[in-house]
Amino acid sequence: MAADLTTSPVDRQNILNNPEALDSIQEFLGITGMLYDGQYRFTTAQLAEFFDVSDRTIKRYVENHLQELEHNGYCVLRGAKLKEFKELFGHLIYSEVELSSDRDIDVPIRKELTDKQKLSKVNKLSLFNFRAFLNLAMILVDSERARSIRSAILDVVLDLVNQKLGGSVKYINQRDDEYLLAIVKEPKYRKEFTSALSRYLNMGNVKYKLYTDTIYQSIFKEKASEYKELLQLDEKDNARETMYAEVLKLIASFEIGIADEMKEEYDRLGRQLEPTELDALIHRFVNRRHWEPQLEDARVKMASRDYGFRDVVHKKLESYIDSISPNDYQTFLGEQSKSLQEQIDENIAIFKRLKDR
Repeated sequence: MAADLTTSPVDRQNILNNPEALDSIQEFLGITGMLYDGQYRFTTAQLAEFFDVSDRTIKRYVENHLQELEHNGYCVLRGAKLKEFKELFGHLIYSEVELSSDRDIDVPIRKELTDKQKLSKVNKLSLFNFRAFLNLAMILVDSERARSIRSAILDVVLDLVNQKLGGSVKYINQRDDEYLLAIVKEPKYRKEFTSALSRYLNMGNVKYKLYTDTIYQSIFKEKASEYKELLQLDEKDNARETMYAEVLKLIASFEIGIADEMKEEYDRLGRQLEPTELDALIHRFVNRRHWEPQLEDARVKMASRDYGFRDVVHKKLESYIDSISPNDYQTFLGEQSKSLQEQIDENIAIFKRLKDR
C-alpha cells in the first residue's frame, strides 16, 4: 500500500471499501457525530473545526474531489430530508447561518440555541458520513490532524491483516471458497493439455514449459518465472496454488480449448503440428472476441487484489489496477472467510468425490 494516501485514489478506496477496517478505525479514533439515517454525520464547519482549517478549504477539497466524496457518502440535503434533519439537530446548529439561497450553511456544534427564523431560510446542507470524513482526512494536506489520522489508518489496516493472516498473504487466494473447486479440477484439465502437446506437437520436452508460459502470457502477460519472482515465491512453490479462482478457471478453459483444437488440426493434417503452426493456432484462439470479458475480469482481479492484498504491482497489468470491492474483502478477510484447510475439513466428502473423478 502506498505510504501517501493523498496521492492514490485506489489506496484510499481500498481502505474505504473494507468494512472491518472502517469499524476498527472508527473504534480507534473514537469519533462520532449526529446519528442520522443510521450513520454518523458531520457538517462542513464541524470538519473545518476538527481539522483546524477554514470552511473555504473544506469546500475547495469537496469541489476538487466531488465524485470520490459522493461515492463514499458525502451528500447535500434538500427538501424533506433537510427539514427532517433540522428538526432533529437544529438545536446543535450554529446560529450565524448563511441566508443566501444558493449557498449551504456552516454549522459547527455549539451549545447555544439556533436562531430558528434564520435556520428556516436555509435550503440545503452539506453532510459527510464517517466514510466521507475518512476520505477527506486522506486527501487533506493542509491539516496536521489529518496527517495523524492517515498514519493511524495505515497502522490499523496493517494490524487487521496481521491478525487475520498472521502477516502472510502468500495464500490469501485460497480463502475464496471457489478456489477449492478450481484447484481440485485443475490437474484434470492440465493433463488434457500436456497430453495434447505430447501427441500432437512435434517438439522436445521444453514444449511443456514453453506453452504453459504462452497461456500465462495470453492471460496475465507474464511467464511463470516472472510471476513467481513478483510474488517472491520459492523455486519449489507451485504458482497455481497462489492464483485466484477466476484466473485458474480461465487457464483451464484455455488449456482444454487449445487441446481440442490441436487434436482437430492433427486429424485434418494427418501429422503432428510444427511449433509455428501451434503458435498460429493459439494466436487465433486467444484473440477470439468471446474471451475479452473473461480476460478483462481475470486481469483486473489479479492486478487489483495483488496490489491491495499482497502489495505487489504486476507492471504489465498496471492499467488494470482498481480498488478492491467490499465483496472481495468479505471473501478474503471477512468473518466468514476461511483457510483452505478449514474449507477442506468442512467439505471433506465433496472434496474426496471430486478428487476421485
